[in-house]
Amino acid sequence: MKSRLSILAALLGFFHLGYSQNSYQPSPENLEARKWFQNAKFGMFVHWGVSSMLGNGEWVMNNRNIKVEDYKRLANGFYPHDFDAQKWVASAKGAGMQYITLITRHHDGFSMWDTKQSDWKITNTPYGKDVVKQVAEECQKQGIKLFFYYSLLDWYRSDYQYETGKTGKGTGRSQKSDWPSYVNFMKAQLTELLTQYGPVAGIWFDGHWDQLDNDHDKTLQSKVDWKYDEIYALIHRLQPAALIGNNHHLMPLPGEDFQMFEKDLPGGNTTGFGGADISSLPLETCETINGAWGYNITDLNYKSTKSLIQYVVKAAGFGANFLLNVGPMPDGTIQPEFTKRLAEIGDWMKIYESTIRGTKGGFQRPTDELAITQNGKKVYLHVLKKSNDLAVSIPGEVISAKAFVGGQAVPFKAAGMKNYYIFDLSNLTFNEIDTVIELTVK
Repeated sequence: MKSRLSILAALLGFFHLGYSQNSYQPSPENLEARKWFQNAKFGMFVHWGVSSMLGNGEWVMNNRNIKVEDYKRLANGFYPHDFDAQKWVASAKGAGMQYITLITRHHDGFSMWDTKQSDWKITNTPYGKDVVKQVAEECQKQGIKLFFYYSLLDWYRSDYQYETGKTGKGTGRSQKSDWPSYVNFMKAQLTELLTQYGPVAGIWFDGHWDQLDNDHDKTLQSKVDWKYDEIYALIHRLQPAALIGNNHHLMPLPGEDFQMFEKDLPGGNTTGFGGADISSLPLETCETINGAWGYNITDLNYKSTKSLIQYVVKAAGFGANFLLNVGPMPDGTIQPEFTKRLAEIGDWMKIYESTIRGTKGGFQRPTDELAITQNGKKVYLHVLKKSNDLAVSIPGEVISAKAFVGGQAVPFKAAGMKNYYIFDLSNLTFNEIDTVIELTVK
C-alpha cells in the first residue's frame, strides 16, 4: 500500500506542475546520455514473454485471434526454468554490445515485472520471479545500460481503445473501452519501471501506428490522444538522463531524444515501416537474426554473421546504432543459432571496435560496397565487396592510407576533381566480411 501511495503522490505532484514537452529542453544529463548513445553503436533487443510458449512469434495472439480468456491460460504454464540474466547480459557484452532494450510489456499486455497495476504479470506464473529486476541488477553488475521497451497498445485490456485500433480485433473484448483509465494505467506502470529498477537508459515505445488509418500518416491524425506531452514529461522528470524513442515511423515528436528505424537503415523503406526523413537526433535501427522478433520455432531463416556485421558497419556509416534482436525460448535460454552469431560478431568487434564505436557517420551514404566512419583525423573506409580500386571524394587532404589490420600501405592518388581520390586495392589482402582501410586526413 505504501508503494502505491508513493507512486500516486509522485504522479499527482508532477502533473500539478503543468510541465510541458512542447517546449522541451533536454537536461544536461540527457544531453550527456545522447552523446553516450551516439557512441555506443551496438545493442541487444530482447523480445520475450508468455507468447514464446506458442513458438509462433510475439504477434501470435493477434494473428491467431486468440481470445483473452484462452490466452490467459498461458500464464499457468510459464516456467522458464533455465532463465539466467547473467548469461543474457554476458552474451550481449561478449558481442560488443553496450546496452540492452528489454521487453517489459508487449502488445499482449503481459508485464515482465511485479507490477501492482495488473494481475497479468510474470510474478503470477509458476515461475513467480521479476525478470526486469533480475536483468536490471545484472546489467548494473556488468556495466551494460538498460532500456525498457513498452507497448502503447494492448490486445488484452478492455480499457484500451481497441474499438478504433487496427489490431487485436479477434481477442473477444466487448466491454466499452475507457481511455482515461488506460492512460493512467500506463503512467502508473511507467512510474514503477522508472523508480524501482535503478538507472534507466531510456524508454522504447511501440504501437502508435495501431490508431492510424495509415501507418505513415504524416498528419499525425491518431484516433486517440496518447498524452505524450504528459507521459514524456513524467519520464524526463523521474529520470532526466533517460532517452525517449517512439517507433511511430514518423519524424520525432517533441520530447523525444532519439529516432528509430525498424528493419531498415535510416531513411530506407524496403519493408514498409520506414519512409521518415533522417532527423538531427541520435539514430538507431533495429533488426532480427531470423525473420521473427519473438521466438518462432519454424523460422530457420537465420541471417549470416557476415550480413549482421555488415549491418553494424552500414548503420555506423549513417552514424546510427544497430539494435540486434534475440527472441529467447520458453525455457528462458537464447537459442544456440543466436548465441553463435553473437559470439562471432564479438570476435570481429574485438579487432575492429575502434572503427565503429565512438565514430560518426561518413560523408557519403553507405552502400553494399562501401561504408565510411570517421573519428577526428582518422577516416575508415569499410570495403564490403572485393574490388581492384576505389574512388572516393574525401573532404580534406589524405596524408596516408593503410590496411587497418596488418598496416599494409594502400597506394592512392588525387584525381582531377578537388578532394577526389583513387585507392589501388589490387595488392590488398581482402577480408571476406569487411576490409578496413584507415586514412589519416589533414
